[in-house]
Amino acid sequence: MQESELRKKNEEFIWKMEEEDPSFFNELKKGQSPEFFVLSCSDSRVSPSVITQMPLGRMFVHRNIANQVTTEDESFSASLYYALKHLKVKTIVIKGQTDCGGIKAAWSDNDEEELKGWLAKIRKNLPDRSNIEDVSMDDLARINVLKQVEHLQYHPVYKEFGKNVDVFGCLFYVESGELERVYEL
Repeated sequence: MQESELRKKNEEFIWKMEEEDPSFFNELKKGQSPEFFVLSCSDSRVSPSVITQMPLGRMFVHRNIANQVTTEDESFSASLYYALKHLKVKTIVIKGQTDCGGIKAAWSDNDEEELKGWLAKIRKNLPDRSNIEDVSMDDLARINVLKQVEHLQYHPVYKEFGKNVDVFGCLFYVESGELERVYEL
């Protein structure tokens, strides 16, 4: 059933795109020159191109749990390098969201073996719980985005290839659909 649903949705997509622009797929085949590199959470509710209604080809997207910028993540570093060096993106967007499962898991001291290493990276970006009495998950998600923007500034790939590239952090509110800019370089 699931495969047939994917196939049906794909057929609908093809029909819609060809109806709107018969040359759509021929244009896609020519290559990509996206304006944006987006680091987003893997959360299935927050697809960057869907929530911004950006057409295919406008965003080069990298996703991981809780939208982390880390030099140890070879996949992120390679994506950032490719976006800056080869695609010449004009803007980097670090997008977090409210109700982030990665933030919740890190804050609640989840200790599942398979998640331990990644959650430790997230925890390093959150405030020390002994110094804070009451903080909302939305505040933690905002703090996380701000930390990732900060980390990006020191990432070796960004330092070498990110000159004159705009950077901003934003927070997507899953409860309303709003996208709030929380930081800009």
